[in-house]
Amino acid sequence: MMEERTNLMHMMKLSIKVLLQSALSLGRSLDADHAPLQQFFVVMEHCLKHGLKVKKSFIGQNKSFFGPLELVEKLCPEASDIATSVRNLPELKTAVGRGRAWLYLALMQKKLADYLKVLIDNKHLLSEFYEPEALMMEEEGMVIVGLLVGLNVLDANLCLKGEDLDSQVGVIDFSLYLKDVQALDGGKEHERITDVLDQKNYVEELNRHLSCTVGDLQTKIDGLEKTNSKLQEELSAATDRICSLQEEQQQLREQNELIRERSEKRVEITKQDTKVELETYKQTRQGLDEMYSDVWKQLKAEKKARLELEKELELQIGMKTEMEIAMKLLEKDTHEKQDTLVALRQQLEDVKAINLQMFHRVQNAESSLQQKNEAITSFEEKTNQVMSSMKQMEERLQHSERARRGAEERSHTLQQELGGRTSSLQQQLAQLHEQCSSLEKELKSEKEQRQALQRELQREKDTSSLLRAELQQVQGLKKELRELQEEKAELQKVCDEQEQALQEMGLHLSQSKLKMEDIKEVNKALKGHTWLKDDEATHCKQCEKEFSISRRKHHCRNCGHIFCNTCSSNELALPSYPKPVRVCDSCHTLLLQRCSSSTGS
Repeated sequence: MMEERTNLMHMMKLSIKVLLQSALSLGRSLDADHAPLQQFFVVMEHCLKHGLKVKKSFIGQNKSFFGPLELVEKLCPEASDIATSVRNLPELKTAVGRGRAWLYLALMQKKLADYLKVLIDNKHLLSEFYEPEALMMEEEGMVIVGLLVGLNVLDANLCLKGEDLDSQVGVIDFSLYLKDVQALDGGKEHERITDVLDQKNYVEELNRHLSCTVGDLQTKIDGLEKTNSKLQEELSAATDRICSLQEEQQQLREQNELIRERSEKRVEITKQDTKVELETYKQTRQGLDEMYSDVWKQLKAEKKARLELEKELELQIGMKTEMEIAMKLLEKDTHEKQDTLVALRQQLEDVKAINLQMFHRVQNAESSLQQKNEAITSFEEKTNQVMSSMKQMEERLQHSERARRGAEERSHTLQQELGGRTSSLQQQLAQLHEQCSSLEKELKSEKEQRQALQRELQREKDTSSLLRAELQQVQGLKKELRELQEEKAELQKVCDEQEQALQEMGLHLSQSKLKMEDIKEVNKALKGHTWLKDDEATHCKQCEKEFSISRRKHHCRNCGHIFCNTCSSNELALPSYPKPVRVCDSCHTLLLQRCSSSTGS
């Protein structure tokens, strides 16, 4: 077994050497009729058959090398195209023919050495097909893989249709490898050719590295696009919240205007009533104390309504500050995205520098080897493809930057709108203060009038004592008293109507108080729970698993803590959010219990 291994390794060296020499003399493009190429496949077949285990079946013994080659499809997904194309060929009926076709296709792809290296690295899988002393299981297999790397220089044009690969006889022709005694005149030319081949291999490896870096950059840009889409969704959610808050503010303003109009109407009605009552009370001289108590109750109710309006304005200012904090968080996210974009630009500049170095080396190769212009043009086409891909990457980056700028402009517009709203609210507060001062002045004037009326009442009491004596004497005044009684009944009806209006106002005020209590509960819910930062949390609070690219962070909109997707996949409608939002499992159960208890009560 050792002698066979050494002999096969020497034959592989000779076949590869003869194949390269003949290919360089013919221009490095080979056909299937080329004799050294056919001998190379024969030697390769003998190397793969060395030490194969015999598998027995009902038909007979099977000793084919296509079995281990099928493992390449599992270990290297790039080889799946070769395996499927070999299986779909209708002309191949035996495993040997399929193995030969697989070698042809791998050589045309210039990845024969890579596929065999993957097989040798996984010797625990090859032990099912080869004996322990086989060539593929020993160090000679790695040597052969190193020799096969040199075949990546060749361009093989092989046609599998029409060839009978099943019935070919693999016999090694040793006459091709006998050395000639004649001196070789082209030694220097061979040295130059080897230098060119080395340069070409170096350029191909650099192109592979560039393709890998381009793939990594594409994945990073896809990630950035996903994050930008998420930011846009968050901005849309923020705009929806702002719209809902604006609607609530408009409703509150409408309610405030209605309350003001009603209060003004009441004040006007009270003024008219006081004038009528002064004229009537001069005649009747009774009931003034009751009317004054009603007026005082109305004034106290109006003061309470004004205090409630001031509280509502304070709550709106608190909501505005919370919105400003949310906008600042969005700005921080945008700055982080800008930093990632700058890093990607630096990587692209490095790749451009590498491409420029490659271009200079290719120019030097052209000056030294003008006869090999055709090969160099092929490499230039590859570099052009890489440059086109890089341009596409730059265009994607420009699109992402445009989207980021649009997001920044939207944030600026939102800030301006918030500033305008705050100024309007301040103006409304100033107007309310002015109205309060005017109401206080009116109260002072009414107090003075009341004192004057009390003085007049005292005077009238003195005169009433005199009038009582006169009433005892005069019986004709009874008719006037009856008329006064009828007027009093009418005034009582008016008072009853005013009491009904006051009851209706009390109902409206109770409804407004309930709304204010709901708003206070929402603010308490917002202020009670702190919103954790992304940098502070490294593990899920519930399952305590570490966050990663696959296990992402999610905030609970109720408690503010950070959980993974599995622990916060529930959604509920909260009082602070109009739409259903993400909630952790514990908050979900608590909120459901509260809802069930409230419905039961």
